[in-house]
Amino acid sequence: MHYELRIISALFLFLAATGYVAAQEETEEDTEFSKFRVGGYGEVVAALKDYGLNRFNGSAAGSTKEHRATIAIPRFVLAGDYKFNRHWQVGVEIEFEAGGTGTAMELEKSENLIDRETEIEKGGEVALEQFHITYSLNRHFNVRAGHMVLPVGLTNAHHEPILFYGTVRPEGETTLLPSTWHETGLSIFGTLGKDYSHIKYEAYVTAGLNVMGFDRNNWAAGGKQGLFEVDCLNSPAYTLRLEYDGVPGLRLGASLYHCPDVGANTDGGTRSKNYKEYGRIPVTIVTADAQYRHRYFDVRANGIWGFLAKSDKVSASNSKLTDPYSALTPVAHKVVSVGGEAGLNIRGFFGRKCPDLVPFVRYEYYNPQKDVIVNDISRDPADGRLEVGLWAVGLNYRPLPNLVIKADYTTRRINSGRCNRENEFAIGVAYAGWFWEK
Repeated sequence: MHYELRIISALFLFLAATGYVAAQEETEEDTEFSKFRVGGYGEVVAALKDYGLNRFNGSAAGSTKEHRATIAIPRFVLAGDYKFNRHWQVGVEIEFEAGGTGTAMELEKSENLIDRETEIEKGGEVALEQFHITYSLNRHFNVRAGHMVLPVGLTNAHHEPILFYGTVRPEGETTLLPSTWHETGLSIFGTLGKDYSHIKYEAYVTAGLNVMGFDRNNWAAGGKQGLFEVDCLNSPAYTLRLEYDGVPGLRLGASLYHCPDVGANTDGGTRSKNYKEYGRIPVTIVTADAQYRHRYFDVRANGIWGFLAKSDKVSASNSKLTDPYSALTPVAHKVVSVGGEAGLNIRGFFGRKCPDLVPFVRYEYYNPQKDVIVNDISRDPADGRLEVGLWAVGLNYRPLPNLVIKADYTTRRINSGRCNRENEFAIGVAYAGWFWEK
């Protein structure tokens, strides 16, 4: 732990010196608002589905065939930024997920009396998604401390609902990783050098994942801390993201996340005895993404590859957990998700008098149990019901630049076609933008 802190300190001192030298060459560039701004984003989605709630109902065929309809508010976010001066700025985002949390009053009549009982009735969440203070030196070097979104994967790096075509976020990324993934720590960001202004970097030191939250179905998605009042920092996580946008319309990105020991970030700030005997349990996540925007079309693609060491031992320990961490096992050694989507810009062909319509198609493949270790020498083919390949086709209509109405049809092929298909039709409306700036 102390060795890691010395490395972190040396890294930030080096980068600070680099930023100071760059500051002598160039003054800070002003951003798009002068004092403060208030805004946010949100979405509403309704869907018709032909499959049951539980793909793992004991049948090898997967989901049962049922007809059902759902409607939800996946998230509503309020955001704000305030500039104290040209160098210091505070930012905040508060997310209401699935309608937030709530209580209801239940009235029960007994003879001449009415009993009132208050119960928690809503299973959503209210979360502080971001709260950070930023020191802006110049376009090469800036420092941010607080609670921040980790740019691991395309969706976490660009998560607002007007930035992807589907009615819901890409399934592969949200299955394997926390989304939106926000952690508390320190970051630096900017562009690399005077001659490399099209290369942007972000580097983070934050609280790491908790191995007790890893499971069979969603791998690391449940490993984010936050269940208790404080997060463990016994083994910090390190995140690096690079983006290149030197070609008009093109953006290339790559992210690397590494936590040296997810077994150290368990309850109470002390390493759980269930994992102590295994030594360090590192996890590494590599992502790559690309987007190309043209007058006539827009294409984007992304890939995620995750690696958890000693996953067989993690599975053995996690299988013994009880609430709130009880999880299905085995936990995979390797996971994968790849996908891409392409949209056709109708307005590009017919001009601005034409409605802003974009038909699109998306393909995804993901498997949270790509490689499962039973013991040191053997592998298990794992549960094929977790292997998903999907196609989605749909249409986006933008009546306003920051408002989009979406419709899509999705079909999932489960376990290479050996399980029942899952099909659904969904419609949604979403917005993202700043309401007030000064």
